[in-house]
Amino acid sequence: MDGSPGTDALWHPYYPMNAELPHYTANESPLPKLLVTFAATIASVVVVTVMVARRIHPNMMTSDQLIVAWFALCYFIWNHRRLAGMQTLFAQLWKEYALSDSRYLTSDPFMLCVESFTVVVWGPLCWAIVIAVAQRNYARYPLQIIMCVGHLYGVVLYYSTSLTEFYFNGVSHSRPDFLYFWVYYVGFNAPWVAVPAILLFQSVVHIKNGLEYRHVKAT
Repeated sequence: MDGSPGTDALWHPYYPMNAELPHYTANESPLPKLLVTFAATIASVVVVTVMVARRIHPNMMTSDQLIVAWFALCYFIWNHRRLAGMQTLFAQLWKEYALSDSRYLTSDPFMLCVESFTVVVWGPLCWAIVIAVAQRNYARYPLQIIMCVGHLYGVVLYYSTSLTEFYFNGVSHSRPDFLYFWVYYVGFNAPWVAVPAILLFQSVVHIKNGLEYRHVKAT
């Protein structure tokens, strides 16, 4: 790489290498510091949320506390639009994750639509589930079904759009390194398949058992 200003301005570590990131600046904080700060922030939010839920419902089961923690976590993980040139904690974390999917930085139409829908619909719905669980409101089960189907459908779209573009156009948005592809791209998204699938099954079984009990009682 030569030292011309034009070349330096266009260089970035993301795939595809010709992706336009005119506002890109490298992260100022080392990754370990970012991860520790992020973990501490999220842990604080989740712990406080669970503590409040337990004050509302002192006999809350451990499984319900974990569900509250999960949906609180989902609510507080968000994205920002012009991340490439930002140095906030979440901007730097997303720039690190974007090494596995640069669409988060390039204003990709799919990502903008999904993230906007997440902020407007899924975020408030996650918080509604947290409140329903804390208040022992049975509305939690249909709400969990809606939310979990949304999570699973979102993951399917997330991977299918990326893989389709790679298959038909040969464009990869992820660096090929093991860390970025298998750990970030695959591993970090795995919980949004496993946990929603488990909660979806739990909710369906609970509603099914309730309807069967009501039917037997009526006859």
